[in-house]
Amino acid sequence: MSELIVKPAAQPGPEGTVLAVTPASAGWEYVGFEVVRLEEGQSLRRETGDQEVCLVLLSGKADVSTKQEAWHGIGQRMSVFEKTPPYSVYVPSGDHYEVKAVTPLELAVCAAPGKGGYPARLIAPQQVGVETRGYGNLERQIHNILPEQEPADSLLVVEVFTPNGHWSSYPPHKHDRDAPPDESLLEETYYFRVEPEQGFAVQRVYTDDRSLDETLVVKNGEAVLVPRGYHPVSAPPGYEVYYLNVMAGPTRTWKFHNDPDHAWIMTKPREV
Repeated sequence: MSELIVKPAAQPGPEGTVLAVTPASAGWEYVGFEVVRLEEGQSLRRETGDQEVCLVLLSGKADVSTKQEAWHGIGQRMSVFEKTPPYSVYVPSGDHYEVKAVTPLELAVCAAPGKGGYPARLIAPQQVGVETRGYGNLERQIHNILPEQEPADSLLVVEVFTPNGHWSSYPPHKHDRDAPPDESLLEETYYFRVEPEQGFAVQRVYTDDRSLDETLVVKNGEAVLVPRGYHPVSAPPGYEVYYLNVMAGPTRTWKFHNDPDHAWIMTKPREV
């Protein structure tokens, strides 16, 4: 199996963790990612330390509190494939959070270095930017949960719905050079859900010189590490593919570079 694929545990750990990525386990500097599953009434409490955190309620409802704030009964979708924007909570470094599941809950814990510069806040569904990107079989739905236009120190968080038979993160693009304003260096995780769940997604991760060149078959509940290179995704016919992206790097901006071999696709006249 590729070292870029992170598989979920068969059973949740003591805190409900089913999948975890740390900078140490990924071999990089910035992005941490975790999926936690809690049964109704179970809680998760943690200090943020030197990390800022974005808690994304993938499915289910919860009470969430920090040092200064509390929100009760947040959450609305019971499956990511309802395709409605999620409830999320931003928590700065030097804070803590407690999440109590009101229903069975799947929670994404997105983390990156923080400076404590912004207060904890709720990101409600109506605050999430929704857009349709691409055309034809490149079309996909985007939920901008924590884009660069919204305050944070390091984190960028977005979720993408790729219809069956479509491609996303396409044309293939990369963001692995700290070369503003042309390109930014951003580590990235992809957390996949597939409907029906016996399906799969296909993701390629490759560099110009092919020193990294992998084609991955990704199953429901798995994550993919993108340390560098281009990283397009395909949803096979019959299967809807969802993924949650977490990005962070030395500069909080998303500037990408398309693979020159395939950039022409964006200039091709659309068929009517």
